[in-house]
Amino acid sequence: MRDKAIYAGVTLTLLTVATVWTLPTVAQQNGTLIVNGQPSQVTIIEINGHPYADLVAFSRVIKGSLAFNGNQITLALPLSAPSSLSASVTSATTPGLSRAFLEAGIEAMSDVREWHSALANTIQNGYPISGNAFATYRDEATTNLRLASVAASTDSDRNALRLLNNEFNNMKQLSDKYVAKRQSMSYISPDSLQNDALDQKIVACGHSLAAMAASGQFLDDGSCQ
Repeated sequence: MRDKAIYAGVTLTLLTVATVWTLPTVAQQNGTLIVNGQPSQVTIIEINGHPYADLVAFSRVIKGSLAFNGNQITLALPLSAPSSLSASVTSATTPGLSRAFLEAGIEAMSDVREWHSALANTIQNGYPISGNAFATYRDEATTNLRLASVAASTDSDRNALRLLNNEFNNMKQLSDKYVAKRQSMSYISPDSLQNDALDQKIVACGHSLAAMAASGQFLDDGSCQ
């Protein structure tokens, strides 16, 4: 399936390259194709603001072979080409999490984790809970979420920010629930969180976000919905 997708992508590229034969040669400028950071022997011709590459030279760069049959052109890729080409395409189209976003996001995750630990410790030890007991954790997490929002510059950043916001909102809901219970004088069992579905969701999401931060890539396993 991956090979088919790669060949389909190459076919689209070839269709674009082939159109240079039929376009009028006006507003023409030449350039050089850079492949994986290295200059190649492929000349780029810009016509009316659109770049086109020499198909024959391009096939040599990727170590492929061309076959001509009437008005059809077939490009055959070497066996090792699909994986490297796929990696290049993936890298170009799906950039990972930006450094600035990661830094702010990790800080926000740490704030939520500390907030959760403080709530769990309070419940397990039967400590009194006031309305502002966790305000510091909430405010710090809010600040870092805003910083992460400002730093988000890629699609991966923005997708990850959505999951971070979900984690924050779930934590706020959990915290508010137990503060309300304490204020209404309701009994809170020390092991309440063990049977709380929302708490389990927060923990699972935290693990998912940590894995995402470690890989530097956006990952959504459904834990943070």
